[in-house]
Amino acid sequence: MSQDVQLRYYAAAGVIAAIVLNLLLRTFVRLGGVFTTLLIAAAIAACLALAFYWRTGRAPSNAERWRLTLLYGGMLGLLYLGLLGMMVLQDTPSPMGLFLFSLHYLCYPVLAWLALSPRHGR
Repeated sequence: MSQDVQLRYYAAAGVIAAIVLNLLLRTFVRLGGVFTTLLIAAAIAACLALAFYWRTGRAPSNAERWRLTLLYGGMLGLLYLGLLGMMVLQDTPSPMGLFLFSLHYLCYPVLAWLALSPRHGR
């Protein structure tokens, strides 16, 4: 099995975890806001980094780090674009609403990129 396929699995698992954790915490526990997004994004990023380290026994290389972050961020980006489309159909969001929406999305790939840093795998 090649590294590309493995990275796709990591990215897909991260996206599924993001969906499930958001549904659980935002719907049933009734947590919301940027704090919840940061909590979920940090937990997923840590789990991605730990899973990579446990399975390979090493930290990801720079190329793997970028590829995994781009796959994960791209998949989540498509879901966020769909969510934005649904928001626009209801009512046009304000510029501040778009800024906050973008901030919520960017937490996921940025924290994943930081967690996959080679210095954490030593």
